[in-house]
Amino acid sequence: MTATLQTLEDRLRPYGASDFDYLRHHYARYRMTKREFESDWPRVASDSHVLDIGAHWLHQCALYALDGYRVTALDLPATLECASTAAFARDHGIELIVCRDLERPASALAALADDSVDVVLFTEILEHITFNPVALWREIHRVLKPGGRIVVTTPNYYALRGRSWAPQRLLQRFGAGPSTWEILYKPTYANHWKEYSLREVIHYFCLLSGDFITRKALHQPEYADGYLQRRAGRLLRWLERRIPLLRPDLYVEIELSHKQAGINIEPAW
Repeated sequence: MTATLQTLEDRLRPYGASDFDYLRHHYARYRMTKREFESDWPRVASDSHVLDIGAHWLHQCALYALDGYRVTALDLPATLECASTAAFARDHGIELIVCRDLERPASALAALADDSVDVVLFTEILEHITFNPVALWREIHRVLKPGGRIVVTTPNYYALRGRSWAPQRLLQRFGAGPSTWEILYKPTYANHWKEYSLREVIHYFCLLSGDFITRKALHQPEYADGYLQRRAGRLLRWLERRIPLLRPDLYVEIELSHKQAGINIEPAW
């Protein structure tokens, strides 16, 4: 049973430093993602090893650890080397893997054996990647068991309240993607460098390897009122309900059906 927001805050608070505003903003996403994943996950929690990539302050993976999953969290040093994060992880049985360079993750992920992970959480990460991700996915393919799954959530590029609907910017010839202001004033990894359509996410994994198959591909509604910066009136909400393509979020489950094709892409100029 997924812990409530208050329960999670109460668990985290004695350890000190954590981004509680971030937790409150994203808790509904954590809850909905976990519920969707568990709706047809055939194994019990105690027999499932979860790898949370981009685990941040451990908010999301704490929900899995509290429900009996074996959890490994991977992220950059900024959060995982914080004393409060390390103490919380130790007391809740969460293994930490600090990765200083996600483009070259082999040395960090060497801590995990081949075929040792059942589920990879890759939530709200895809849109932030600024490097070629093949080496990262090769390592994920290595550690994921056949029959294991990758859970991807990411914003929908074609969302009615999304980036693609910016006619004023287009007419002013200011292009698309992150603005020049965002590139200069926001820290590394803050921007959404590439937002995807549902079809693109499916195609992404088809290109990576013939071993991957898509089990679920859903357009999701706004996780909670106020989750998006642009609030929806009655008409926008009606359109999002009626037309899934216009909903703000994507949920995709990719299964590693077998390990035959591998990931054989070799990026080159």
